[in-house]
Amino acid sequence: MLFNSYDFLFFFLPLTWAGFFAIGHLGKLRLAVPWLVVASLAFYAWWNPPYVVLIVASIGFNYTLGSWIAGRDGRPPARERGRRLALAFGVGANLAALGYFKYAGFLLENVNAVFGSSLSVGPLVLPLAISFFTFQQIAYLVDAWRGEAPGHRLLDYCLFVCFFPQLIAGPIVLHREMLPQFRDRRFGDVEPSHLAVGLAAFGIGLFKKVLIADSLAPYANPVFAGADAGHVPGMLQAWTGVLAYTFQLYFDFSGYSDMAIGLARMFGVRLALNFDSPYKATSLIDFWRRWHMTLSRFLRDYLYIPLGGNRKGTAARYRNLLVTMLLGGLWHGAGWTFVVWGALHGIGLMANHFYRRLAGAPFAAWPRPVRRLAGGTLTFSWVVLGWVFFRAGSLSGALDLLAGLCGMGGSGAPTGDLVPLVALAAAGAVVWLAPNTQQILWDHAPALETYPGEIRPWHRTWLRWQPTTAWAIASTALLLVAVDSLARPTVFLYFQF
Repeated sequence: MLFNSYDFLFFFLPLTWAGFFAIGHLGKLRLAVPWLVVASLAFYAWWNPPYVVLIVASIGFNYTLGSWIAGRDGRPPARERGRRLALAFGVGANLAALGYFKYAGFLLENVNAVFGSSLSVGPLVLPLAISFFTFQQIAYLVDAWRGEAPGHRLLDYCLFVCFFPQLIAGPIVLHREMLPQFRDRRFGDVEPSHLAVGLAAFGIGLFKKVLIADSLAPYANPVFAGADAGHVPGMLQAWTGVLAYTFQLYFDFSGYSDMAIGLARMFGVRLALNFDSPYKATSLIDFWRRWHMTLSRFLRDYLYIPLGGNRKGTAARYRNLLVTMLLGGLWHGAGWTFVVWGALHGIGLMANHFYRRLAGAPFAAWPRPVRRLAGGTLTFSWVVLGWVFFRAGSLSGALDLLAGLCGMGGSGAPTGDLVPLVALAAAGAVVWLAPNTQQILWDHAPALETYPGEIRPWHRTWLRWQPTTAWAIASTALLLVAVDSLARPTVFLYFQF
């Protein structure tokens, strides 16, 4: 079920919220968690009912093992060796399940290519959200081993994993962010402010998805499809297609992130921020603190630091950065294009850290605005280069598209249609000149800060949302325009990961 579908907007969401409201109105707050667990599992089952068994089994396995690792099952804590073995078993089992569904076909395809064999695992359907709920529960097991996961009720843990606003495409939330909210004695007590802020965030996100992201797709899809078919596009067509995808992905993921935060807030829950104007980044390090923020946090805390981080010298640091980003690329998809995308970001981060070691030389004498503009331009260019591989269906398609960007397919004479250029200019203006959603809703703390202290309020207070009649009319109009523009629900791009 898609957030931008009529089934969700006019059936699932009103029914779920009405039940939540009735529970709070009747004073049955202890029923709020089980109600949302049932609703979230129904939301997941809407896609493919048999796979509910998979997510329920995953929840039961990780909750039981996490309790044993943390010594919360009424017995003395396990010996350190046993706890380590249990953690290794749990992480391995989660990765094995993820690897089977997501990477088995890719692995056998490469084995067959090397050895001329014909091995096959048969047709596999990738379970929706398996990458997200797997990483989420691996983090829980690690925290349990570290002694950072106190006892939790099974139903609270179930909701932590399957809460429908963040289930499908994140954010990748942590138990210490979510479970205390579910245990709060006021959870389930409906507050009008939560609904108002949530609807405002949801409306902004739906507008981004339907009116901006989906309108850019027709300019990107034919260019990438042609490159995958072996056609080198003209330079103008190539740049139009690549930039259209660059902004399409931005508004698609930004829109989803806003909608997830808004939906959770309607039920009184604050999710972690996952998107903070990443194209305004002035370095690749800054970009990864703004793009898919909860994934970058997971990769840092549960992969990069355990690998040694920067504690074992410069060479080890660069190796760990590259390994982390390669695995981050593979997390997005089973294909060599994602490996190259991860490698590009790994190499870029290595170069970024090397430049910082030079204390900004040889550009330290440049005026700060010039350095910021240069850094932002270089960062955006590197990100766009990466998106070519991220979106292309094959390495050959990506290379053909790069050839087109370099003019090897001809100039691509203008057709006289200025609509794509106007659309790209308008999208760029919103990206670089407008406040983001958390800045608009700053005064009402729509979400938790993934990286505390890094979000700043928008300087123009008249663009900051307030519970006034004028803002209510504006929010309602934005939501109605987006709903009225729903023709055929389109899948969010991050659903495939």
